[in-house]
Order: sequence, then structure tokens, then C-alpha cells
Amino acid sequence: SPNCNRIPTSLKMALCGLKAIVLVACALAAAGKVQLRHSSHKVSDEALHVGSFVTPLEFKHQLRVCNAFPNMGALEVYRGAERLTGELPMAYKACHDFAVPLKSGDKLEFRLGDASSGTFSVADLPNNDAVLLLVIHRHDSLSTAVAFESHVFAALDSAQVAVIDTYKGKDVAVAKIMDRSAKVSKDPKAVAPVRSEELRYDSVVAVNPGEYEVELEGASGKQESRATLVALSHESYVVLRVGVESQSGGSFPSELVVFPNPNPEALHSGTAPRVASAASVLLAAFA
Repeated sequence: SPNCNRIPTSLKMALCGLKAIVLVACALAAAGKVQLRHSSHKVSDEALHVGSFVTPLEFKHQLRVCNAFPNMGALEVYRGAERLTGELPMAYKACHDFAVPLKSGDKLEFRLGDASSGTFSVADLPNNDAVLLLVIHRHDSLSTAVAFESHVFAALDSAQVAVIDTYKGKDVAVAKIMDRSAKVSKDPKAVAPVRSEELRYDSVVAVNPGEYEVELEGASGKQESRATLVALSHESYVVLRVGVESQSGGSFPSELVVFPNPNPEALHSGTAPRVASAASVLLAAFA
């Protein structure tokens, strides 16, 4: 694709050679776009048979769910009769990781109280270890129907960030990333000028390990929201613009959500590579 032509050869094979999986969204939901993540796998001990040297493989599929559906109530997530959220439903703007053995045909139902908000059906899964991101949000500003965005992260040495705009309304805002070390320094002579880059929505970016600021800038140039991104090697992140200018019911402001939020001390553990500037961001569109 045109986006892949701009990617260095070392990453082109990792990003452009990915196979897509199909995830089908139900109940007035729109499915998002995905990529595969390739990483290590393990052999099932139960699958070992005496005298056989051929064994099936098991893959780890981690489910990451983000609640970008503007509502004062919290969402429950069910897989069949199993309540994945347990006793802690997901509040608006919350993201959770679920270590569940997903399989083709699984249906993930989202409920607000006793009412079903929408169902997401898993049509297929990659034959690789993978982090599957699923974001539930408002379909439009008029109704309370839901929509879904989904993505499967590829396996890269650098940190990956999926950038998704779920805001529904007339306001336009741009997400930007910049070096946090330059912004927080008290000595202006000790650091280079702050450099920032735009984070295009519906894209995945690869960034070097480091501590960054992500800002949401409105059409007037005013900062609407800000969040910190601590980028660690081999980790996958999501940057969401959330909110709704509702035509029926309450409205919610345009804001940023960044997940996960690791401790910045992990950058200084001795295993993290050097911090690079935001100018090293590599853009790659969703497949």
C-alpha cells in the first residue's frame, strides 16, 4: 500500500506482510480494522503423546477492551454466561486487559445494567500470540447505538500506538505527540526545543522507548486535553479521543485516553534502550 512504501525495509516486512483477521460486530455495531501480531508460542503439555513427534500449538490471545461509550453507567462484558468484568464493571474511559482463551465463534456482549448494548462476534483468530484491541463507542451523536473498533497488534521491538478517534460531534481536534523530557525541564538551555508531530487517527505508530506528552489541540489551537505516554519496548498502546456532542441526552467533552500506563521507572531499569525524540515516530495506516 502507499503507506507501506514510506516504511524502512526493516519494519516493512513486519507491518506490510501481516495477514488480517475478520471480526464481525453485531447489534448496530461497525467492526474496525485489524493486523496480526506474531510472537512466541508454546506447546501444550496435554497435547504431548508418547511416541509422537507432531504436537498441536497453543497461542496466547490477550483481549484488551476500552469503554469509549459516553455514559454515566458502567459496562459489563460477558462471554456467553461468563462475566469477564467480574465485580468491577468498566466505567466510561476505562480500559481492561482480559486473559481469556478466546476462540472462533465467541460472542462478547456488552451490557449497561440489565440492558444489552451490543454484541461483538469473533469470526476468526490469528495462529499467533496476539493482543486483540476492542473499543466500544457511540455510533453517532443522535442515537445511543454502539459501534466497535478493533485491531490486532503486530510484534515489533518498538512500542506501538493505535490512534483512534471515537468522538461524535462537530468539533475538530488534532492529536499531537512530543517529548515530555523537554516540556518538564526547568533549564531551557539544557534541552533542545520541543518537537511535536501529529498522530493521525485510524493509524498505528511505532515510537522509541521514552516518556511522551500527547495533546489534543482544538481548531482554535487551544489545548483540550493532555495525557502522558510511557512507551516501553514490545508494548502496545491505544490513544483514544473520546466524547460526544449529543443531540439527545447529555454531552461529554472531547478528551484523551491513553492505555496502558506503566511506571516511568521501567524506562530506567537498565534494559530499556535510549529515549528518542518524537521526530522518530513512524506512521503506518490501519490495514
